[in-house]
Amino acid sequence: MPNDDITHPTPDLTGYITEGQIYIDRQLHNRQIYPPINVLPSLSRLMKSAIGEGMTRRDHADVSNQLYANYAIGKDVQAMKAVVGEEALSSEDLLYLEFLDKFERKFVAQGAYDTRNIFQSLDLAWTLLRIFPRELLHRIPAK
Repeated sequence: MPNDDITHPTPDLTGYITEGQIYIDRQLHNRQIYPPINVLPSLSRLMKSAIGEGMTRRDHADVSNQLYANYAIGKDVQAMKAVVGEEALSSEDLLYLEFLDKFERKFVAQGAYDTRNIFQSLDLAWTLLRIFPRELLHRIPAK
């Protein structure tokens, strides 16, 4: 697509005939994150009907939602850091930056020959979410 423009007619119209889209990101590629998947604009229209108890795990949807939310906040904090500098960030902001880096380098990134099943991915997700105190995990129900 010209100039990485996802609103260009070809990628934009393709989205209407597929069950989801995976966005490849040049910035992640340049940082040697492989595969360079930008999770924020990527989507699956079938995921909700293919996850949960009996298919993956009961916690799958909640963990997925929490990862997505924390990654989005991390990207916002990263943009804010570019404007105000790291010294102006709160300790909570710094947790989101730490999560952002670890999420991209440990969760998104995989070697070309690495294999990780969904259960290993969910376990890794929990490891990453443990960066945060419980009160910041708003999308994980209290047990």
